Amino acid sequence: MQTLQTTTLGENGPTITSLGIGTWAWGDKLFWNYGNDYGASQVQEAFEATLDAGISFFDTAEIYGFGESESLLGRFMKQLGRPAQIATKYFPMPWRFSAHSVSDTLTESLKRLQVEQVALYQVHMPFGFFMSQETLMNALADEVKRGRIGSVGVSNYSAEQMREAHGYLAARGVPLAVNQVRYSLLARKIESDGIMDTARQLGVTLLAYSPLAQGLLTGKYTPEKHVELRDARRIDPQFSKSGLEKIAPVVKLLHQFGEKYDRTPAQVALNWLIAQGNVVPIPGAKTAQQAAQNAGALGWSLNQEEVAQLEQVSRPWLS
Repeated sequence: MQTLQTTTLGENGPTITSLGIGTWAWGDKLFWNYGNDYGASQVQEAFEATLDAGISFFDTAEIYGFGESESLLGRFMKQLGRPAQIATKYFPMPWRFSAHSVSDTLTESLKRLQVEQVALYQVHMPFGFFMSQETLMNALADEVKRGRIGSVGVSNYSAEQMREAHGYLAARGVPLAVNQVRYSLLARKIESDGIMDTARQLGVTLLAYSPLAQGLLTGKYTPEKHVELRDARRIDPQFSKSGLEKIAPVVKLLHQFGEKYDRTPAQVALNWLIAQGNVVPIPGAKTAQQAAQNAGALGWSLNQEEVAQLEQVSRPWLS
């Protein structure tokens, strides 16, 4: 097997392949129609195909399928005897007032995952109304000291919120490893709102969720072949005929570079994100085929000119 690019999360977090897998769709009935269009057997095949391709980093959350995503991962690792690097998330829900709630929630996640430690534990979103960031970050630092968390991350934090979290953790000698944010050729706001620059300054790695813009960058959806989707994406204006017409120049360039490198548009779009440096895309995979396709974004690189051309054509999505 070829050697794949790797990235160390934050200053001294785990070293992972420069692409991971997001498991939001594993067990999620609300958004992704899990149980109807696909189920546990397809997801297990996606898990195996991911590991077979040399990728072992899976991003989940307690809220994905209300614990089902974590449970599936735990089951697959145990049944197949194939460990993986797991990142999961704490959801700062309104009734979670104390540092104890962080510890209790982590305990439940570890039980579902059937592991004693997760490589990365992230705060799912900034929500400081009931518990201060200081209390929250100290609770996470405590879990690092206890050995139940390998590294600490946040998700959807602004540049300022990231700096604040980083400060509280630094006071405890714990680096902030990650900020997980929406980032793709069709969602580049982190480049213009200070998140990317701040992450670089602080030594924080960015995990890019929705790196294929929920399928828009796969080339599968075109104005000519416009169809009504069955899941929640049907209400997204980007999936409308006019939305697809707007993104057509980006998709065309992805096809063009894909033909040159014998890669798919999705693999080119993911490769562009990796080329930004300090960014690890975590596309979803509901099937073995999708998992194998994701892995094809590694092991090769766009040249600087091609990276620049994709940057140029996707500028409308900078803000």
